[in-house]
Amino acid sequence: MASTLSQLGRFLEPALLILVSLAGRPKHGYAIMEEIEGRWDVRLGPGTLYAALARLEKRGLVEPLDTDDRKRPYRLTPAGSEALATQLGQLKEVAATGLQRLGLT
Repeated sequence: MASTLSQLGRFLEPALLILVSLAGRPKHGYAIMEEIEGRWDVRLGPGTLYAALARLEKRGLVEPLDTDDRKRPYRLTPAGSEALATQLGQLKEVAATGLQRLGLT
């Protein structure tokens, strides 16, 4: 599955992968990048990751946590959880239609 996702290239939205990564628990940037690359074989550079995190934070979907460490963890907000659930529901419908049209269901 990992190699299939990486074939989507620019069509795969970094923000969605970040939100899914944070759905499990709060993480700092490097841990988010590592999970996305390890799980889905999609490499987000630091610029892409932190720009996406800044946009998500501005929209109130993620928030940084206070820490004494220099690694700044982020977590989903309630609005972020709701937005992610909505997006995943829509993607589920798209996937079901696509699988049906390919004759795979």
